[in-house]
Amino acid sequence: MPELPEVEVVRRGLARWVTGRTVAEVQVLHPRAVRRQAAGAGEFAALLTGTTLGSAQRRGKYLWLPLDEGESSMLGHLGMSGQLLVQDPATPDETHLRVRLRFTDGGRELRFVDQRTFGGLAVEQAEAGDPEATPVSLAHIARDPLDPRFDDAAFTVALRARRTTVKRALLDQTLISGVGNIYADEALWRSKLHYDRPTESLTRPLAATLLANAREVMNAALAVGGTSFDSLYVNVNGESGYFSRSLDAYGREGEPCYRCATPIRRAAWMNRSSYYCPRCQRVPRPR
Repeated sequence: MPELPEVEVVRRGLARWVTGRTVAEVQVLHPRAVRRQAAGAGEFAALLTGTTLGSAQRRGKYLWLPLDEGESSMLGHLGMSGQLLVQDPATPDETHLRVRLRFTDGGRELRFVDQRTFGGLAVEQAEAGDPEATPVSLAHIARDPLDPRFDDAAFTVALRARRTTVKRALLDQTLISGVGNIYADEALWRSKLHYDRPTESLTRPLAATLLANAREVMNAALAVGGTSFDSLYVNVNGESGYFSRSLDAYGREGEPCYRCATPIRRAAWMNRSSYYCPRCQRVPRPR
């Protein structure tokens, strides 16, 4: 699933290509793409047609485009395979095209393409008085490490107060958003922390180091367009990111650790995988 850097790459593309444009026509080509819309495809199209799109916003892995005066927004989640593409109208339709937005200026159209249909779009009411027009369904989601309003000190306190393990905490979207499996493993490797380390055992300096490493690795990924393992992870122009070439732990099972040359291990973890160095990231003692 795309994580914060990949979604931020898409947000920047949307901010460049669709801000200030007015929707002329909406085509919903697959009902699952708008399944979160209470009254279905007809309502989705009616609420969008004639509106002017504001600058794209993001909270963790969620994207949204404010509409008109900011009382509502078009919310998007890419799921496992969703893509928001800005295409010339003459470009042939993609095989898995689900939603198309055409604009009054007749220029490039916005297409939502989703092979597995786990992602989706919806028009939602925005939080009252919020200048970013944040959809109400995102109120419970924490800010992410790249958000200038992220509170480092409050995060450190909340992290140490949790009675859980450190990787579970990093993936808790009510504590910190946007960190998924890839960047959690990368941040933990950089911090020399095992994924099962109890959060209450972290000192304040160690918690701060973990946060700094999470921010650092996501900024590094963002600089090269994110992490793309296949053609599903692309920006609005269909281009892949290249951070997969720079990963230190994730996906490197059996390869030598870049610090100590010990082979990286992979462990089953919550229906996923965790990659770590058994020498640099010691298994914690039982509580």
